[in-house]
Amino acid sequence: MGRGLKLMIVAALGAGVLTTSPAIGDGNAPNGHWVDTWTAMPQLTEPHNLPPAPYTAGNLVLADSTLRQTVRVSAGGQRIRLRFSNAFGGAPLPITRVTVAFPAGGRAGVSAIQPGTTRPVTFHGRPSTTVPAGALVVSDPLDLQLPAGSVLAVTVYLAEGQASSAITSHPGSRTTSYLAKGNQADAEDLAGATPVDHWYFLSSIEVWSKRSTAALVLLGDSLTDGRGSTTNLNNRWPDQLFDRLGRSGPAIANQAAGGNRVLNDGLGPAALARLDRDVLARSGAAWLIVFEGVNDIGTAPATQDAQKKVADELIAAYDQIIVRAQARGLAVYGATLTPFGGNSYDDAQGLRDATRQAVNDWIRTSGRFDAVIDFDRAVRDPADPRWLLTSYDVGDGLHLSPAGYQALAHAVPARLFHR
Repeated sequence: MGRGLKLMIVAALGAGVLTTSPAIGDGNAPNGHWVDTWTAMPQLTEPHNLPPAPYTAGNLVLADSTLRQTVRVSAGGQRIRLRFSNAFGGAPLPITRVTVAFPAGGRAGVSAIQPGTTRPVTFHGRPSTTVPAGALVVSDPLDLQLPAGSVLAVTVYLAEGQASSAITSHPGSRTTSYLAKGNQADAEDLAGATPVDHWYFLSSIEVWSKRSTAALVLLGDSLTDGRGSTTNLNNRWPDQLFDRLGRSGPAIANQAAGGNRVLNDGLGPAALARLDRDVLARSGAAWLIVFEGVNDIGTAPATQDAQKKVADELIAAYDQIIVRAQARGLAVYGATLTPFGGNSYDDAQGLRDATRQAVNDWIRTSGRFDAVIDFDRAVRDPADPRWLLTSYDVGDGLHLSPAGYQALAHAVPARLFHR
């Protein structure tokens, strides 16, 4: 029996008939497959990023509460499904009801939805589900005409709440979500809502798409998560890359988080530790861009020995990422690390920048990556390559303005995503 075929067995007295048909919504069916059209890297929520009172009370979070969050998808389609993560939860996550709708004006970061667009989401045919601690749950497929690049509102009601202050979220949403008391999953607007600039529990949206559609996964830190971009305007460099390439480009699975490192846990597990979950398990993935390592360099002591060690270990880690991702059929592209002159990572002797340059030399010349994207060249100051161009610097010497993120988006060759 070939993959992507579902057995349908019809039995009758004295006779049996065995037939096969493509599994509708099965990722291996010949008429299409599931592709991640939006993702957020799951993280353990820090205390200051928990929902504010009264939505967090001791070890009980979001009891009798509605959470509405908006996300901008990349690829479109006619069927979707949602993934909710409890990867870092200290207790099971009981979800009472979920709905999706289009937000008012089609905009991100609003609390109101377009009347008449609300659709219920089910789990194994039921309106509720419980996500075990450390696990995730995938919703049933939902027929929904989802245009490419559109914004979707996802509303979750939790009657019981989660009985732990350890919950899963993506704090760096750069998008406003809303919390409200009571079951308002179907409400056109949330009465008495509290705005928070975080995403909770929702970790991906998949779209059923044609076989030629595939996802680009981004492994990164705050520069890919969008620190310095404009809240609710979706102008991180991955967003601007999608805008530039349009429908002919890939779906975008942004698996970055501020403070993340390649070698050691920081804000979220290290890239080496989360590679299987955040990259290799992504639906419809065909390409990977690795743009991470500046936090490893910046947090290592500014001594020659420590910087030599971090350079060697970063290069070995990149090689491991390449080996593991290519074994799963992904093309792996390396992005050079951008400058941090004037940032707290910068040291008087320039030892950390020398490490950055050594790592970038390896990325450019080793031949290990399937292609190299020179982000360093795209945003550095030609007069002083240790520094960002002033017009691209958001003000801290490390993170980029929307114009700087546009420069990164334009530095990615479109030819890398031809299939």
